[in-house]
Amino acid sequence: MAEDVEIVLRKTPLFASLTETEMRALAARVSKRHFQRGELLFGEGDPCTGLFLVASGKIRIFKMSAAGREQVLAVEGPGSSFAELPVFDGGNYPAAASALEDAKVLFISRKDFQNFCREHPDVALKVIAVVGSRLRRLVGIIEELSFTTVRQRLIAVVLRLAEAGGRPSKEGVHLELTMSHQDLAAELGTVRELVSRNLSRLQAEGFLEVDGRKIVVKDLVGLKNEQNSSE
Repeated sequence: MAEDVEIVLRKTPLFASLTETEMRALAARVSKRHFQRGELLFGEGDPCTGLFLVASGKIRIFKMSAAGREQVLAVEGPGSSFAELPVFDGGNYPAAASALEDAKVLFISRKDFQNFCREHPDVALKVIAVVGSRLRRLVGIIEELSFTTVRQRLIAVVLRLAEAGGRPSKEGVHLELTMSHQDLAAELGTVRELVSRNLSRLQAEGFLEVDGRKIVVKDLVGLKNEQNSSE
């Protein structure tokens, strides 16, 4: 079992360069946790108890408005760590985390992780790099929500999926949404009705052909132009 923990730790950028001795010392401080799809790891504002590492599955980091609307901040997969910042600043968890699918995670208590970083300053420096990268991502989210429309953000997702795994054919580029309209709305910072409405509008305008989660991009060039539109 300890070997499995060390494999996960080795895949995590924070700990990839540790020696075998250091890795074993860290693995001894780690506990395993299992979460079912939809289960909450911690809520926004909960006291920070420690650092999490994803062994398998996906974890959604999100904030919830008073009206119950979600904004997804990140989706963390295997090899990712999260909740680094509150481990060090003494604050509560600034966002909530739940399992997007059945997941296994490793947990290191706040005290153990702080002590480990004191013994291994290189790890602390890597934490700063990870937190800095996360801050840049959050600034990008703020910029998108502030300066782009729901239509533009939706088009950006469709184009990203088309470029990443789209299947070209005579009809266009075939792709499949990897999430429900509700989950997509949470990622785009809007509501499900607006996602459905904008997909229908893009279909009526001839850019897409939509059948549930299956989409055919019929006018890729035109869709890219629409993304850059100020509408």
